[in-house]
Amino acid sequence: MSEHNIAGKKVAFLLTDGVEQVELTSPWNAVKEAGGEPTLVALKSGKLQGYDGTDKGQTFDVDLTVDQANASDFHALVIPGGVVNADHLRVDKGAQAFARGFFEQHKPVASICHGPWLLIDAGVASGRHLTSYHTLQTDLKNAGANWTDAEVVVDQGLVTSRNPDDLPAFNDKLLEEIAEGEHAGQTA
Repeated sequence: MSEHNIAGKKVAFLLTDGVEQVELTSPWNAVKEAGGEPTLVALKSGKLQGYDGTDKGQTFDVDLTVDQANASDFHALVIPGGVVNADHLRVDKGAQAFARGFFEQHKPVASICHGPWLLIDAGVASGRHLTSYHTLQTDLKNAGANWTDAEVVVDQGLVTSRNPDDLPAFNDKLLEEIAEGEHAGQTA
């Protein structure tokens, strides 16, 4: 059981097909175990295909489409990685607006691996301290972010990590930031 109690806190998980499965399931389970209420928000309704590296994994039921979801209905946002997942999310205007809404409302956002690509296109990466999968560092730096190669980076409610190996630290900081609530420095 987590030391952070987030009972009753609603957490949106934004993803699509191609998500790195463990980067969804591990934080999802951590949120549930800490008393939170995870919701799968996606670009389309139905089921999504998860991956374990390049191998197909489980499928996941979508709770809401991004067009049905509103950041004001949630306490925090989690953006899992996976190259295909992140590449499709980053160019979707609805996903960009949904993610940006959490920053505008000063709510915690956590993103791992390739997930921070969306932060660039949502217009919220500039000036922020973060990390990601190493291949995104140039993109993030070019977008004005201060990129660091670290297990987990926390910047005013924004939690980022590099890869599945970092999930224990990522999950812990995710829960801590949700428990703390809104952060004045978390802005779009």
